Amino acid sequence: MDSLTHIVLGACIGEVFIGKKAGRRSLFLGAVAQSLPDIDFVASFWMTPTQDLIAHRGITHSLLFVLLVTPLLAWLADKWRRPHDIAFKTWLLFFAVELLTHLSLDIFNAYGTGLLEPFSHQRFCVHAMFVADPLFTILPAVIAVLLLFMKRDWNRKRWAAIAILWCVFYLAVDVFNKSIIEGAVKRVTKQQNIEYRRHFTTPTPLNNLLWYIVLEDDKGSSYRVQVGV
Repeated sequence: MDSLTHIVLGACIGEVFIGKKAGRRSLFLGAVAQSLPDIDFVASFWMTPTQDLIAHRGITHSLLFVLLVTPLLAWLADKWRRPHDIAFKTWLLFFAVELLTHLSLDIFNAYGTGLLEPFSHQRFCVHAMFVADPLFTILPAVIAVLLLFMKRDWNRKRWAAIAILWCVFYLAVDVFNKSIIEGAVKRVTKQQNIEYRRHFTTPTPLNNLLWYIVLEDDKGSSYRVQVGV
């Protein structure tokens, strides 16, 4: 996903987990924690565009990275600005959810995510969501900004939960729309006697209603079409 989405959704998750005890710091910690896997962007400064495309979403987007970094972040947060009454296991769960949410979101869109790096270079990708979708991001963004100014007695946690539930709902819609498109591909190719070896479907930029479809036959020829839900 785009950086803005990770920042605002991370902030909302931070409010749900530790907002009551950490205050507005929870927004900052959540935004930073969920953005951390994208630290691999620094590699682009000395790599070619092709190398950078392969390196991005690699080791910093792996389950091993989550396993190693989560306890380190929890330890640092636990030592930061003591005394506080946030349990260490809460820190562990908070950072694990933030990092795993980042990985999960990246799996939903194109390019693939190296979950099993460095043990396997296989990329995992659902192709159900474009890398930046305004409808997905706008509600968490608005609520994250509101949380910066909301008073404690305005049930901040409920507002943050609404933003998270919206994201879950939207992802479910993405998967549903993809199932419609996949069914349409099978139906249309059968009706028109089109034989193909493999295919993929992915949303076109900034939406989830118009989809891009590529079919490849045994001769290596490809057919590209756009289909709406």
